[in-house]
Amino acid sequence: MTAPDGVLVVDKPAGPTSHDVVAAVRRLAQTRRVGHAGTLDPMATGVLVIGIGRATRLLGHIAQGAKSYDATIRLGVGTVTDDAQGTVTETPGAKNIDRAMLENAVAAFRGRISQVPSAVSAIKVEGRRSYELVRAGEDVVLKPREVNVYAFDVDDVPVIDLDVTVSCSAGTYIRALARDLGAALGTAGHLTALRRTEVGPWSLADAKPLDDLVVDELPVIGLSEAAARAFPVITVSAEEAEKVRHGARLPWGAAPDGPLAVFDPEGSLLALAEARDARLMLLAVLV
Repeated sequence: MTAPDGVLVVDKPAGPTSHDVVAAVRRLAQTRRVGHAGTLDPMATGVLVIGIGRATRLLGHIAQGAKSYDATIRLGVGTVTDDAQGTVTETPGAKNIDRAMLENAVAAFRGRISQVPSAVSAIKVEGRRSYELVRAGEDVVLKPREVNVYAFDVDDVPVIDLDVTVSCSAGTYIRALARDLGAALGTAGHLTALRRTEVGPWSLADAKPLDDLVVDELPVIGLSEAAARAFPVITVSAEEAEKVRHGARLPWGAAPDGPLAVFDPEGSLLALAEARDARLMLLAVLV
């Protein structure tokens, strides 16, 4: 039986790609209409939000939400991929780094910062993924982009390996934070472990291990509940609901920024929309 439309939160194990997880869920859900909100590298674990059926239309907006991670950064060693899977490129060491130096360096990476993404990323360069070029031996330098790091805290200090927690905006590369923190301390740095703990409103408490998922018993969060958790909710009148069903824009006053979940008076989800220029602009009709 095909799984219902909705969101499935998976605790991704180390090893599989995000695409591998999607492929597994397609088999379990017995539908090809499956996608994910925000890629995790093969070495990374943790929260991977999967959309099934009509919920795939929510994924691009969910992926733009804040994310949180637990990570381990190794100082004193740099790699070509900025993580433990890449070839070591330099070993300057980290003998003289103390807690005060760490706190000063980390502080510079909180808030709105300009970050050069890791070269081993899915960003396209002249039609090819950056990571494909790096693995083919080419040098890749990507353009910096602005991201927001809401929290970046050092939890433990064995000096070489740092356990850190990071809360950040979409598009932030934790590998790049590891690389740049090492550089700010006059050495090198790379990521040795990464676990995503939150994507928008979903956390590890919602996530189920991939190996525990079985056909006909998928713990899918229904489409309406998923939308109400992920976005601010507005309710339109019965007359307005009929217009939304036909894709019409509605006059609208003040509303929170970003996507809104639009419900009819009976509590049924109609669409995702955004309030712009005193109108309700539909992003996706879901009925």
